[in-house]
Amino acid sequence: MESNLVKKKALFLWSEGQKHHQSGDLPRAIDLYTQSIAIYPTAESYTYRGWAYSFQGRIEDAIQECKKAIAIDPSLGNPYNDIGTYLITLGRIDEAEEWLQKAKAAVRYDLRHFPYINLGRIYLARGLMVQAAKEFREALQIFPEEPHCQAALEYIEKILH
Repeated sequence: MESNLVKKKALFLWSEGQKHHQSGDLPRAIDLYTQSIAIYPTAESYTYRGWAYSFQGRIEDAIQECKKAIAIDPSLGNPYNDIGTYLITLGRIDEAEEWLQKAKAAVRYDLRHFPYINLGRIYLARGLMVQAAKEFREALQIFPEEPHCQAALEYIEKILH
């Protein structure tokens, strides 16, 4: 198959996988992501397959998928943030912090405010209120409508004053 057609087919399968993922049909979503990867592997398809695995409780598999995504495109921020989130789920907070910092530095990222929020949550849990507030404020600079950041900042202000 011609290169451009291959990419289009892979993108179509990934897009279809997203639809099934959003509707809760994880097995079908994973199947479509897998088909997309078989045709033309992308960082996005690995990241989303990992995300689907995480919904199934397959956290270690999800982390491995994100590492494959990073190997293909280290500029994409999503898999760094996702690894950080998965490590938080596993209670490996120190490791999570490293990955979230990498997510913040990523060149390409649609939801750039997420690693700031996740780092803010880590610092909040550690009782590092000033650092947590800084992360939440940075997230709000990127996405001013984020209600969780506003609530977290209000909570921090009450504690500090």
